[in-house]
Parts: sequence; C-alpha cells; structure tokens
Amino acid sequence: MDELRAVAVAVALERVALDNPWADHVWRLRTVGPAGTMDAGATLCLDDLELRLHPDEAENYLINLATLVPRLFAVWRLEDDMPAVVMVTASYGEAARMLDAGLNVEGVPLPDDLRGWIEDFARHHYQPPEKQPRRGRPAAAGYGARTS
Repeated sequence: MDELRAVAVAVALERVALDNPWADHVWRLRTVGPAGTMDAGATLCLDDLELRLHPDEAENYLINLATLVPRLFAVWRLEDDMPAVVMVTASYGEAARMLDAGLNVEGVPLPDDLRGWIEDFARHHYQPPEKQPRRGRPAAAGYGARTS
C-alpha cells in the first residue's frame, strides 16, 4: 500500500510583548495550517514544513483524536532570538518526548481537513499490544483459605 505519509504545512508564530523585568517578549504559536496559508496577525510564518505520520506512533495519534479537542503540536526552539520549528506532529507521545528534551511544544486545534487522513492512517497501522497470559496470584495468608 503506497500511502500518503506527509503533508506540507505552514506554522505561524507571534512575538508577544511582556511587561517583565527579565524578558521583554515571548514567542507563541498562533496557527498550523495547509502550506501556502498566511496568518495576517502573525509575526513569523514558516511555510516549508511538513506533518509526517509514522506507523509506530499510530496509538498516540488515536489517543489525540479521542480527546475533546484534538491538536497539532509545533515543536520549536530559539536560535538567535528567533523561533526555529523542529517538527510538527499529531502524536501526544512525540510532543511529550520533545517537551521532556527541553524544547518548546505548543498545540493548536487540529484542522478538520487533516483529521480524517490522520485517523485513517492510525487505524490502518495500529497494532494492539499482545496480551500477556495471566498469572495466578498466590493466596495471602489467611485470605481465601478455610479455617475450620
């Protein structure tokens, strides 16, 4: 099966001024959308990115889709005081791992036009974990034993 595993996306970020003695601004994710779309209110639009799906992340895509508001996550870091997007993902697991690695991770609601594609991919590649045989538990002293 030769399937589509990646789509081009645009990421829009804004520089938000702060009234803070330690920092004068912070960067925030505004939108993630199809490549070629521009966000008029954004300070920075990056249009050369992709959302790539991986078969081993299928369970994490399904977890995301099962939430009240499924999300796309942009993973980025600062380089010379400008955000550099490392990746865009629909996987809770990937987003969590990147956050644990010290990168900035922000989410926006998943666009409806991507939801079906991600769900079809995830359902096709999802493999439930193998069931482990149940082992009997030894009875605790005095529990379940007859004392007559």
